[in-house]
Amino acid sequence: MRNLLNFLLKYDYWLLFVFLEVVSFILLFRFNSYQGSVFFTSANRIAGNIYEVASEITSYFGLHTVNRDLVRRNVELELQVESLSKALKAYTRDTTEVEKNYKDVLADYSIYPAQVVNNSLTHVDNYITINKGSADSICAEMGVVSGNGIVGIVYQTSAHYAIVLPVLNSKSSISCKIRRTDYFGSLKWSGGSSLYAWLRDIPRHSEFSLGDTVVTSGHSAVFPEGIPVGVVDDIMDSHDGLSYVLKVKLFTDFARLNDVNVISARGQSEQAVLEDNIK
Repeated sequence: MRNLLNFLLKYDYWLLFVFLEVVSFILLFRFNSYQGSVFFTSANRIAGNIYEVASEITSYFGLHTVNRDLVRRNVELELQVESLSKALKAYTRDTTEVEKNYKDVLADYSIYPAQVVNNSLTHVDNYITINKGSADSICAEMGVVSGNGIVGIVYQTSAHYAIVLPVLNSKSSISCKIRRTDYFGSLKWSGGSSLYAWLRDIPRHSEFSLGDTVVTSGHSAVFPEGIPVGVVDDIMDSHDGLSYVLKVKLFTDFARLNDVNVISARGQSEQAVLEDNIK
């Protein structure tokens, strides 16, 4: 209390000056219409700017949820497009069948959203860690995709995390095909740039051209047919000259990977067990 009194006594003239200034401004803006309108206009403008900045900040932090929902929706739409394309070819005149196919296209798949918590790009064998595991129904051999295309395959799981074997790993081999002509081969990565991989074992009699879209073939229990992979960027002969090797520019930008989805097909485990028994 003594310190407060000493402070007030020491700066009494300044405090009186500030008090009189405040009173003067109040009288000025309250009893003069022009000055009052100027004050309220300026105050409203400042308040509007503050609210706008606050709204932008709130929207920014909400982008994560929006982005996660868009990634999931994009995966669903890719599956629908591929299935509907087949239905339209087979049932062009039967709109009832097309409508039924549209409703049932996702019935055979479960989609689990996840986030990348660790990622590597510069090694020969890169790995990705996601924040979902066995407690979230994630199992080994499930496919992982982003909003743009394939990412990789679940390799190992713990209760709340999973290790993904991405396309950017020398052990990765994913069956893919040319969407336009259905000729297929194995997608592999040989190191180097994270933007490209190689589609190998394409037959010499196959039809394709630069710019053709590459998608998953559906010839495994991991990925459904039609998940986007990339576009043909270059064409080369294999070492033995018996097939082509296509350089594929990947749709997925692994350097900016954040939100992913894990895809599980109904009957996937049964198919995998049966195929493993004959290896």
